[in-house]
Amino acid sequence: MKEIKSFAIRLANESGKIIKQYFGSSLQVETKRDKSPVTIADKKSEELMREMIIKHFPRHGIIGEEFGIENENAEYKWILDPIDGTKSFIHGMITFGTLIALLKNNTPVLGIINQPVLNELLLGDNHTALLNNKTVKVRKLKDLKSTVLLTTDHLNIEKYQNINKFNDLIHKVKLYRTWGNCYGYYMVATGKADIMIDPIMSVWDSAALIPIIKGAGGIITDYQGKDPATGNSIISTTSKELHKVVINTLN
Repeated sequence: MKEIKSFAIRLANESGKIIKQYFGSSLQVETKRDKSPVTIADKKSEELMREMIIKHFPRHGIIGEEFGIENENAEYKWILDPIDGTKSFIHGMITFGTLIALLKNNTPVLGIINQPVLNELLLGDNHTALLNNKTVKVRKLKDLKSTVLLTTDHLNIEKYQNINKFNDLIHKVKLYRTWGNCYGYYMVATGKADIMIDPIMSVWDSAALIPIIKGAGGIITDYQGKDPATGNSIISTTSKELHKVVINTLN
């Protein structure tokens, strides 16, 4: 695992060089079938990571947002989202990052959130979480009225979940903001926020978050409180008590 972690950090750093090169520049934006945007930075950074994985771990599988699946039945699989939060990236906002996960027998064992513009790399392995090699922990607030609640897109709540119950939750917390994408989970893991919710997720969005939040001492499930690795949504909080209140309020 030491070798794997070192390699995953290299993946993040090398892909980050490409992303930094394009950040803040005038980019041509393409629209994918699902109506989401993609840029040359997304494509080139994923291409590089895939090349590195194939060279160093040819028996490993790869699932990437931009270029699909290779060796799907491998014991070890890398899950890549080169730019999580492409809309933020396009508009020069820092609420984006590269997500890298490693699955063993379909269980996430390693996750990275890399924000290359800020030079902040957050790594988790279900047991610990390190920000630039320094241990980080969630803050253990149990009182909902003292918490900071984050999501990526308020309209997605209305589209995929019960908006009235989510609005009930908003009125029970101290502060609600859309500081979202992977950056919201970074904030929870590093003690800057308490609840992060996404009503719809793909595997490349969620896989890396699980070892990070767990490693930082937080709780992470899908929207109904079930296994996040098999669900299509995420609720992350900082304590069991808080998580139970959030789940009950939303459901």
